[in-house]
Amino acid sequence: MNRHISEEYDTELNHARQMLMQMGGLVEQQLQKACQAFVTHDAEVATTVSDADRKINHLEVELDELCINIIARRQPAATDLRTLISIMNASTDLERIGDEADRIAKMTREIAHLEYPADQYSDFRNLSNSVFEILSKALDAFARLDSDSALAVIEMDESIDDAYRAIVRSRGTTIREQPDEVERSLNVLWSARALERIGDHSKNIGEYVVYLVKGQDIRHSASAATGVKD
Repeated sequence: MNRHISEEYDTELNHARQMLMQMGGLVEQQLQKACQAFVTHDAEVATTVSDADRKINHLEVELDELCINIIARRQPAATDLRTLISIMNASTDLERIGDEADRIAKMTREIAHLEYPADQYSDFRNLSNSVFEILSKALDAFARLDSDSALAVIEMDESIDDAYRAIVRSRGTTIREQPDEVERSLNVLWSARALERIGDHSKNIGEYVVYLVKGQDIRHSASAATGVKD
């Protein structure tokens, strides 16, 4: 009987992990579509991004309910409890990443009528590529419970912040010097801000991995940048 209960419990935990990875995959797809739509002025694809956001929101609610149910029935401790807490926290960040992707999709619809720019949104594309990378690595670190990779994700966020600040400076100059580019530049700024926030949420997921594996909460801690002792 105890073995049967243990197997059921393991199945429930694995299901929660799998749901989180499913949610992560959907969010990655949503972000990639949103950014591609932005740089190609594809309002139709942008609309599909907004439609997909509802599915991600539903998954977050379903995953929270599953984890709460497991906690209430199984009363887990130690690593299992940290696992469930980390899954719930990560799902919240993934849902917010989905919201930011939806924000980029909305900005796409705002600029779709504009003439395509000579720079082909190179600043936005470079930032988006970095954000794709940090999100992918954060999800991979969670899937493999790799705290070293998670710490690398946390460090990556600083370069994303730097790239965002560079866009703010550059587009600010454009707004002052080229009045006909104000609408486009403002939408680039809002979309870049969404990407910067996605970097923050990916960093959060990295911090949850460290908490899960090592039992240490490194949020707002200098140890996040220097490594965490076992």
